Amino acid sequence: MKIAIITETFLPSTDGVVTRLTEAIKYLRKLNHDVVVIAPDLGVKEYKGAVVEGVKTTTMPFYRYRPFSLPQRKVKNLLEKHDPDLVHVVNPALVGATGVYYAEKLGYPLIASYHTHVPKYLDYYRLYRPLKPVFWSYFRKLHNKASLNLCTSQAIKDELDEKDFYNVHVWKRGVDIEGYHPGFQSDKMRERLSDGHPEDKLLLFVGRLAIEKEIHKLKPLLEARDDVRLAIVGDGPARKELEQVFSGTNTVFTGFMHGEELAQAFASADAFVFPSITETLGLVILESMASGLPVIAAKSGPTMEQINHGKTGLLYENGNTDSMIKALEYLEDKDKLNEMKLNARQEAEKFSWTRPSKQLLDFYNETLRMTDRSEQLLMETREKTNE
Repeated sequence: MKIAIITETFLPSTDGVVTRLTEAIKYLRKLNHDVVVIAPDLGVKEYKGAVVEGVKTTTMPFYRYRPFSLPQRKVKNLLEKHDPDLVHVVNPALVGATGVYYAEKLGYPLIASYHTHVPKYLDYYRLYRPLKPVFWSYFRKLHNKASLNLCTSQAIKDELDEKDFYNVHVWKRGVDIEGYHPGFQSDKMRERLSDGHPEDKLLLFVGRLAIEKEIHKLKPLLEARDDVRLAIVGDGPARKELEQVFSGTNTVFTGFMHGEELAQAFASADAFVFPSITETLGLVILESMASGLPVIAAKSGPTMEQINHGKTGLLYENGNTDSMIKALEYLEDKDKLNEMKLNARQEAEKFSWTRPSKQLLDFYNETLRMTDRSEQLLMETREKTNE
C-alpha cells in the first residue's frame, strides 16, 4: 500500500502528534508499505525510508513560536506525483485543509485524525473566544469529508460525536517502554532539575509552554510548600510570561530536552504534574508512567481514562489549590510513593506502540474497503438507472 500522510507538524518538531506519527511510520515501513509525508518544510527529507515532502512555511503573527504551512496548490502536485492508495490528513486545519480538498477532488480514499483541541483552546484567548462555534463548524466540515475519523481518547470521541463528526474511532495510545524507563534515573540530572536541592520533593512538567496548558496554576503549590521543587521542561510562546509568574519560586526552566536526556529527566523526578484540561490525550502522561513516575493531574476526560487514582497517580479538581496540595501530600509516605511508581511502570508496559500502529493499518484497510463499497454501490445505482 502507498500512503500519503499530510500533517501540520512533523520532525524535527517534538510533540505528541509527531511521536505518534513516527512510531506508525516505523511500523508501516517494517511491513514494506510505502509512505510519503507532506509536512511543513523544516529541512527533513526522509524518515525510516519514508519520503518527506516539505511545503513552504510561514510565521503567523499571532503565534511566532513555530512556522506553519498555509493551504497551497503544491499539495495537489505532490499527490499527483506520488499517486497514493490512500490519504491520511493529520489535524486538518491549514495545509491539511488543502489535503482534504485535493484528496476529495482527485478521488483518493481519505482518513483524518483529530489531535489538537483547538476549539477548547479558544477559551483561554479572550479575543478569539467568540469564534468558537465557527471553529467547530470549520473542523467538522473538514473531518466529515473523510470516510473515517480518528481521535485519541474516548472522552474526545464522545465530544466529537456530540458535535456531529462523522464515523469517529479511538486511535489507541502507546509509549516507547524501552526509551522511557526507571533505569534512566540520574543523580546528576536530579541535581540539575532541583537546582542543587535533590533532597526536596521534585515535580516535573514536560510540554509546550502555552496559556492553555495552565502551568501557572502550579504556582500556589510552590508557595504553600518550601520543600517542593518544580522542573519545567519544554518551550513555547508563554515561556517569558511563565518565567515571570514563577520568579522567586523553586522552579527551574530547562528548555527542550530530547532522547536520553529527556528520559533521565522523567526518571529522576518524584512525580509528574499535568495541569492541563485541554488535551485530547497527553502522551507525556504515559511517558512519565513508563519512567516510573506517578502522575498528579487535573481531572479531565483524558486524564481520568489514563490514571487510576491512588494507584498510578492522583487526580485533583482543576483550579482547586487545596485539592492539588492534598494530592501531593498523598505522596509523603515513601512506601506509598514507591508502590505507585511500580504500579505506574507496570501499567505503561501494557501500551507498546505496536498495537496502535497495527490498529492504524487496520483503519487504513477499512477506509479502502469503505471506498470500494461506495464505488460498488454507485456503479450498481447507475446500472439500475440505465435498466
